[in-house]
Amino acid sequence: MTKLATEERMSIVIVGHVDHGKSTIIGRLLADSHSLPDGKLEQVKELCARTAKPFEYAFLLDALRDERAQGITIDSARVFFRTARREYIVIDAPGHIEFLKNMITGASRAEAALLVIDAQEGVQENSRRHGYMLAMLGIKQCVVLINKMDLVGFDQAEYEKLVKSLTAFLAQVNITPACFIPVSGRDGDNLADASTRMPWYHGPTVLQALDTFEPEAPPVGLPFRLRVQDVYKFTGQGDDRRIVAGTIDSGQISVGDRLVFLPSGKRSSVKSIEAFNRPTQTEASAGWATGVTLTEQIYVARGELAVRESDPLPQVTTRLRVSLFWLGQRPLEMRKEYALKMGAARIPMRLESVDRVIDASTLAARPNATRVERHDVADCVLKIGKAVAFDLASDLPVTSRFVIVDEYDIRGGGIVREALPDQQGWVREKVLVRNSKWERGSIPLERRAERFNQRATLLLFTGPTETERKALAKELEGRLFAQGKVVYFLGIGSVLYGVDADIGRQRENRLEHMRRLAEVANIMLDAGMILIVTAAELTTEDLEVIRAAVEPERIETIWVGDRMTTDLECNLYVSDGEGRAEALERIETRLKDLGVVYRPW
Repeated sequence: MTKLATEERMSIVIVGHVDHGKSTIIGRLLADSHSLPDGKLEQVKELCARTAKPFEYAFLLDALRDERAQGITIDSARVFFRTARREYIVIDAPGHIEFLKNMITGASRAEAALLVIDAQEGVQENSRRHGYMLAMLGIKQCVVLINKMDLVGFDQAEYEKLVKSLTAFLAQVNITPACFIPVSGRDGDNLADASTRMPWYHGPTVLQALDTFEPEAPPVGLPFRLRVQDVYKFTGQGDDRRIVAGTIDSGQISVGDRLVFLPSGKRSSVKSIEAFNRPTQTEASAGWATGVTLTEQIYVARGELAVRESDPLPQVTTRLRVSLFWLGQRPLEMRKEYALKMGAARIPMRLESVDRVIDASTLAARPNATRVERHDVADCVLKIGKAVAFDLASDLPVTSRFVIVDEYDIRGGGIVREALPDQQGWVREKVLVRNSKWERGSIPLERRAERFNQRATLLLFTGPTETERKALAKELEGRLFAQGKVVYFLGIGSVLYGVDADIGRQRENRLEHMRRLAEVANIMLDAGMILIVTAAELTTEDLEVIRAAVEPERIETIWVGDRMTTDLECNLYVSDGEGRAEALERIETRLKDLGVVYRPW
């Protein structure tokens, strides 16, 4: 293997229609740049000879036995080769339409792209899709390889016809290739060395073209963003650290910086920067997997976005205008619930509206659509179950990306174009102010949980007005109290005629009632209590206001009664005919399963 002259490194993705020769090109680049381990080429050739198979450079990549048997690449594979300028990490993204989602996963980590087109087959449906998706993912540096020129007799006219067609298409998606290169992956023409069979071509080889690409500047100068992956707590040998861990997407951070965690709006300062098997450090920057401890012990949830208080804040809402691509066998439809994953956050999601559907292979728009079919690209509005923090693609692409999950599999993904107003925005603004002014006591919530042997939770009992929800809730309070739990029953009337005595009972005041109820609940949860609240016929809108002020993970909803009178979807349902003892047993079992009430050892 040749020795790397510098430590510069660049990630590139190679995409193209199935059988257009991507894997052959990469294998040939590995061999011709002398980047293979010693003896690897000879080993593969010997294996082909023993099995009576003609040698192909693509076999150098087919590390999985079933891939070699099928003759196609079925997963993104990372391979490396070197030039005199730098090392390249090549993400070989599948061309089969069934594996398109793997291509998206690969392309999202790339700084540049090679788009491979078969000179004989020309531009295919998948080729167009790949071009569109590269543009959506913001990959601007691109070289187009017109491969298999040997199959068209190295004809210049065929090459120029393809160049003209592709230039027009890519211009529609705002991609301007650095160059077009006629190549033969099988024979190595114009890959590492200039071809003698195409004297009419005077441009760079593939390796020369790649070396003209400029690596993306590290996003250190951008606003600080860290998606919280997890929170680790240590208890052994006097170590009481709580480390908020994640990978820094952009910007940098130093000890002493003031952080805001969104969407909760909680704030604290960086006490220390932690890293595994690295010396103590006082700062960290984009690309580092790191952790921080905080000067104030606040509860931070997985999926929150940590930002520096002095940086521009991201967007926070439950309604997103997005551009997305759909890969599911079944269409993306309204009224069906999906899961949206953004960073470590996973949130229930529904399609609210379809603004426009675009056929990614032709760029033709289909107006008045009510769903998104497989392989379509669409501009849509998504409604998610709780607020999430993100940036717009035009501001900070890396924190604008998301995927959509249906039935445990990724079915689509895209970028956020616009944050749309929602009905909870006014509540979140008040919560941000509340959290910035919150004065904490000396006892962290975790210590209260350990002392009380419970997790602070809001239990919302609701249902039709005639049901016995109050009796059930009060009996649950009594049972939990008898077990030594710190629990409190709060009827909605106690709030309406107490904290809310200054506002009327008119319908236009309902959401303010819900906000004040949530603020009361937030205080009692901060004290470590299990709070049981009863209120008739709560709606989804009511719950969304409460969730804007109280951590959604700490809310459980229970519908009492057979008759559904609102649009609220609850965590647990108690029927009219169910015995009270049986209902209480089911509720207690759920509380134990959730860890609200700790099970005895």
